[in-house]
Amino acid sequence: MQFRDCAAAVMGLPKSERRLKRCRIRLNHLFPASHREGVIIFVLQPIVQPASSLQLSGRLYGLGVGPGDPELLTLKALRILQAAPIVAYPVLDNGKSLARSIVAEYLSADQIEIPMYFPFKPDQSAQPFYDKAAETLAEHLSAAQDVAVLCEGDPFFYGTFMYLFTRLSERFTTEVVPGVSSIMASASVMGAPLTYRNDAFMVLPGILPAEVLAERLKVADAAVIIKIGRHFSKVQEVLNQLGLAARALYIERATMQNQRIVPLKEIESDTVPYFSLILIPSQWEQISNSSVD
Repeated sequence: MQFRDCAAAVMGLPKSERRLKRCRIRLNHLFPASHREGVIIFVLQPIVQPASSLQLSGRLYGLGVGPGDPELLTLKALRILQAAPIVAYPVLDNGKSLARSIVAEYLSADQIEIPMYFPFKPDQSAQPFYDKAAETLAEHLSAAQDVAVLCEGDPFFYGTFMYLFTRLSERFTTEVVPGVSSIMASASVMGAPLTYRNDAFMVLPGILPAEVLAERLKVADAAVIIKIGRHFSKVQEVLNQLGLAARALYIERATMQNQRIVPLKEIESDTVPYFSLILIPSQWEQISNSSVD
């Protein structure tokens, strides 16, 4: 049999047997029977695991879906979202989900949805709920199913996905897709450049004690105060004390249909929602213009 005929015959074999068979064919071709005596050939055959022993798993995705406007979803997040068989997202006590509502028009009926309830209450720990959610997602991932977890804004910027990431990323291949944060969206909506040149920019949760807020705002050229809610009165008092109230810009639910921009002095403290923030943009442009004058 000619060498090319042997090669053609090899292609009909299972992949695990082809390499060894090719070696034998080349040996027969290169060394006629009369010259093979005394020739020692070492052939290394790869170890092939049985299919039953292979540990296949799905891929975990953390998708940043942006601050509220569906058009701010990135192309990459959209592609992964529509390809994922499992879609998980956080829900409130009433079962509603902001993250899901942002991408609702892109979901399909054949996708499995997993609502995840996490209590955002000072008197109740959310950690057991993250543990339970991680176990549920792990079951699907272990069954070789990809899972896309939705997260408002950016997954790694105060995102709920971080707590699932720490529980699952060492066990399963994980990819994080960044999203537009509410801070950047708010600055754009209000036409307020946040920082210039060497400005020091600071992000502060409104839950911090008043003295801590004041101390850190004193050394910041620009700042954003997030998670205001029931802490608005405290935050407003600190801004007044530091003389920052005139620069402060208030916005609720940036880029959403019910977005609201109101002067700080007109805000009623008992109406401030969780999805609100206060921008204190840089004064660099004002200082630069005054120096020119």
